[in-house]
Amino acid sequence: MPCAGSARRFLATAAEEGCESPPSLRAAAMETGPPPPLEPVPLPVFAEEGFGEKFLRKTRENPLVPLGCLCTLGVLTYGLISFKRGNTRRSQLMMRARILAQGFTFAALLGGMVVTAMKSKQ
Repeated sequence: MPCAGSARRFLATAAEEGCESPPSLRAAAMETGPPPPLEPVPLPVFAEEGFGEKFLRKTRENPLVPLGCLCTLGVLTYGLISFKRGNTRRSQLMMRARILAQGFTFAALLGGMVVTAMKSKQ
């Protein structure tokens, strides 16, 4: 007959129900001796990567992000030049185009992150 009762009341109820007290887990662990020594696991070795190499690697992984950044920079520069020359209509148009270019860059960044996450799951 299995012993009834919670883990906290086990010893008290075991005596009442006539069950034997189980051996202590600590005593059982001490009888088996110490665990075997852990074998050292070799750590992976990574090559040092400079700024240029990392930039080229990231550009190859997701080429739309640098393209979006260049488009944003170009539109912003043209908009500032138009503003300095006094062409406010073209300047406003370029600032709106800058927002679109930034949105494209952000979407490309998110898309690249999703693709990278999907590749790492496989």
